[in-house]
Amino acid sequence: MSIELIRLNKKSPDYKSVKRLYKSAFPADEKAPFGLLMRKSKKDNVDFWAAYSNDKWIGLAYVLSYRDISYLFYLAIDDKARGNGFGSGVLGALKEKYKGRNLFLAIEEIDEKAENYAERINRKKFYEKNGFHDLNCKLREASVVYDLLGLGDKIKPKDYADMFDEYLGKMFRRFVKMEILD
Repeated sequence: MSIELIRLNKKSPDYKSVKRLYKSAFPADEKAPFGLLMRKSKKDNVDFWAAYSNDKWIGLAYVLSYRDISYLFYLAIDDKARGNGFGSGVLGALKEKYKGRNLFLAIEEIDEKAENYAERINRKKFYEKNGFHDLNCKLREASVVYDLLGLGDKIKPKDYADMFDEYLGKMFRRFVKMEILD
C-alpha cells in the first residue's frame, strides 16, 4: 500500500474534506479550533498532513515536533476508507517521515468505567499492532487524561511543556492546562 502525505493548506483540493473529518472525528473537549491548527501549521515544527492512497484522499494527521520528539496530536481516517488498512498505512508513512525521532501519541485513558471502554481497548491494540508501546505515564490536556504510547523512550515532562510553550506561546499556555503526569 502506497501512502503519500501532503501538507495541507487552504488551497489544497481536499481542504474541506479534511476540515469536515477533523470536526467529526474528535470529541469537542479533545479538539483545538481548526483555524488555530491551520495557523500553527505554518510553523516549521508543525505538520498538518492530508493522507492519500493512489491519489485518493483518505485521512489526516497533525504532528508537532520539538528537539528530538514528535507528537502525533491528531490522526483520523475518513469513514469511507476505514477498515482497509489505511490507518496502519498512514502510521507507517509517519514512522518513516519521523524516523530517528521519539514519535508519541495520546489515547483516551484505559478506564473500565468509560462508556466507550471497548473502543479504547481496540484503539490501544491498533497502535500496539503498529509498533507503539505504553510509555507508562499519563497526559492531561485541559480536562482530559490520556495514556501515552510511543515508539521510543518516555517523554520528559519538561520537553512536552517546552514543546507546547513554543507551539502556543507561553502567555496562551497559562490558560490551558497541559502536562505529563508521572
